[in-house]
Amino acid sequence: MFIKIIISIKVRTIVQAAGEKYSTLKLILKTLQGLESVLAEEVQALGGSAVKILKRAVACEGDLRLLYRANLELRTALRVLMPVAEFRARTPEELYQKMYRIEWSDYLTVDKTFAIDAVTKSEIFTHSKYAALKAKDAIADHFRDRTGKRPDVNVDYPHLRIHLHINADACSVALDSSGDSLHQRGYRANSVEAPLNEVLAAGMILHAGWQGERSFVDPMCGSGTLLIEAAMLAKKMPPQLHRQSFGFMTWHNFNARLWEDVVDKAQAQIQPLNCKILGFDKDPKAVRISGQNIFSAHLERQGILVEKQAFEKLVPPAPPGFLMMNPPYDERLKEEDITGFYKMIGDRLKQAFAGYEAWIISSNMEALKHLGLKPDKKLNLYNGALECKLQQYELYAGSKTKSEVGSTKSEVE
Repeated sequence: MFIKIIISIKVRTIVQAAGEKYSTLKLILKTLQGLESVLAEEVQALGGSAVKILKRAVACEGDLRLLYRANLELRTALRVLMPVAEFRARTPEELYQKMYRIEWSDYLTVDKTFAIDAVTKSEIFTHSKYAALKAKDAIADHFRDRTGKRPDVNVDYPHLRIHLHINADACSVALDSSGDSLHQRGYRANSVEAPLNEVLAAGMILHAGWQGERSFVDPMCGSGTLLIEAAMLAKKMPPQLHRQSFGFMTWHNFNARLWEDVVDKAQAQIQPLNCKILGFDKDPKAVRISGQNIFSAHLERQGILVEKQAFEKLVPPAPPGFLMMNPPYDERLKEEDITGFYKMIGDRLKQAFAGYEAWIISSNMEALKHLGLKPDKKLNLYNGALECKLQQYELYAGSKTKSEVGSTKSEVE
């Protein structure tokens, strides 16, 4: 159960010198199930140390610069948390006392607001709301006893988010440096039904290993999410470059000059788009929405092409090429309709996309069998609550036999 309790607390602002060395921080980076190893590689590339894969998360160590870079540059992170305490509590009173003893003046004064997000999986703390209230009381009393003031409650705009996680009697407390979830890139001006999560889209592309060396084609582009994430990746453009605020900006140790330096260095790495990125959809509304979102992502002048075209008539650029698609699936379709739809996809891939590497994500495991193609690689992912498979198909030109490439064999393990 997720319950959010939000309270007012005031914080002072201290800006440190940009050249100062920063102490080592422990960080927890949240992600979607199935993308943990992809995120771990991203964190290592940014210079994170002691990287460890967890369930739907990655732990690492780094400095304040890494915390800023993680929020700005990571493509598969949902949140960047900074743990501040771990302890065991077997009663609500023990939870209160141990929350009270945390030196909150290291992070807060009584000037700004904070929020507590409590998650419990415990026979002791069966209600997240109650655990959050005990934590709230402890923090408020901590400041009251030192300043004579209890903080006011603000339920809308907390300056500091505090995550409390309880598993049995094990409690962990972390500060949320991100604020809004990092999957919110800010470019989705509009969307079609059931759009692909931005973090999921980026994770799919990174897992596939595409870096902009070949044409990228999404033949059922919907809202254009895969196109935009591919373009930002190929350009080395940080996914949060145009975001105006992060949670860490209201922390009392926010270093504005260090942040400016992080942004400047990230901008200096951006390069021109040197490959074709092509999106197609038979729905003119999807084509229009994709164009709007590309514009919102500041990519409208980058040569991304989006056109109205049905997949069965699509003629792609000459190989080698890279195709990634999220085929629509309507549960109301009759079995023969979805069977025919996926068979059409497989037939068109074999007929028109020789020399391409194709990746398809779908939650319909049975329908995938009707592609008539044997997958070379598979990855289990989640698109929202739907369990999905992301599968790779090498579509060889005529030099290999059907038995070698599995061009007519159906197999979904």
